[in-house]
Amino acid sequence: MGTLVLALGARHLAHGAAIVAVRVWPAADYTRVTIESDGELAAKHFLAENPPRLVIDVDGLDLSPQLRDLVGQVRADDPFIAGVRVGQYQPRVVRLVIDLKQAINPQLFALAPVAAYRHRLVFDLYPTQERDLLLALVQEREQAEQQAAQSVRDALGEFIGQVDRPAAAASGPGSPTAAVAPADAAASQPGPTRAAAKASNSTSKSTRRTKRLVIVALDPGHGGEDPGAIGPTGLREKDVVLAVALQLRERLNAQPGMRAMLTRDADFFVPLQERVRKARRVQADLFVSIHADAFFTPEARGASVFALSQGGASSAAARWMANRENLADAVGGINVKVKDTAVMHALLDMSTTAQIKDSLRLGSEVLGQIGRVGRLHKASVEQAGFAVLKAPDIPSILVETAFISNPDEEAKLRDERYRSQLVEALSTGIKRYFAKNPPLARNRGT
Repeated sequence: MGTLVLALGARHLAHGAAIVAVRVWPAADYTRVTIESDGELAAKHFLAENPPRLVIDVDGLDLSPQLRDLVGQVRADDPFIAGVRVGQYQPRVVRLVIDLKQAINPQLFALAPVAAYRHRLVFDLYPTQERDLLLALVQEREQAEQQAAQSVRDALGEFIGQVDRPAAAASGPGSPTAAVAPADAAASQPGPTRAAAKASNSTSKSTRRTKRLVIVALDPGHGGEDPGAIGPTGLREKDVVLAVALQLRERLNAQPGMRAMLTRDADFFVPLQERVRKARRVQADLFVSIHADAFFTPEARGASVFALSQGGASSAAARWMANRENLADAVGGINVKVKDTAVMHALLDMSTTAQIKDSLRLGSEVLGQIGRVGRLHKASVEQAGFAVLKAPDIPSILVETAFISNPDEEAKLRDERYRSQLVEALSTGIKRYFAKNPPLARNRGT
């Protein structure tokens, strides 16, 4: 049993707090439940068994329609929550009972008002055992190769059958071809036999060629509680960059021996340092963070590519963009009491000259391809202190696909054809980088 009490001022206790909204963000990594209110809230919790459940008592509240709505927000495919029950446990104390599908490590914390949010009480439900992301990528690669090989075998079998069937139909009891032995029949059909051998050899070569798995970490910015920038007609940055990243993953996964890992593959929030940690866990060869930011003036337009800077930013605009992106943790909501936060920040400050040099090469290739699709904001790769680019051993870039705050560019980002062109440009830039900078050997059988 564990208990956590979130501080609450006496002034708020006396008057209570009204619920503004409740939200549930399910994902394979973790599920987040957020209660937003117009004042601070206090809560304590404990885990119970048989059946497994998380019990949360929130002080200073009366049961409200907004809290009852929490029950209906739980999705059937939520990997952690089976259901939620809400009731008035005591006067001014609401009890939430979260029925669990698996063992969890809960984190409960409060967030002060920031951006468009008021006070938030956050429950993060993490699995007790973290997924092995690298193993998942290797298994994906092996499954794809098996499926490709089976497709080749199926196609060859159908082709050989089509060639053999007319010969068999033409053969009668008195036909000379009827006496041909199976081995001789195979020899008399050199086309399919050579094709089968060629395909088998090609598959074998492809397997050898892809033994070294090349991994690209794709990072769709923002997500979950953090919508990112919002365009004039309401298009949200977090939605459009996820759509681009999913399409780019599909494109890269089609390359022999290459696999793309997404830091998020759905609408949930990932802290900046966790995005970097995920890339390092899979021993990524590249890290590409995808954004569509806003500027304080709607006239700003054009795509940009950024690399990390050990010194100052390359321009005032680059510094402004980095500062804005680095606020994502405050908006998305992180638990500042997590014990390894200080360790991670120290690690992410170990940026190296070699990493930045490779990042600039990658950025140059990607920028050159994006320039074929649309207008560039800057003709060269810019540099600034983006927190998400601080993996010391992975070439990392941040791509601003367009300014979503510009009405014309927001319309482009809505257009599937433009997004496909953008994905093609990103894919080509990544492939050109690898062609000039082959990845080094890696351990762990990848």
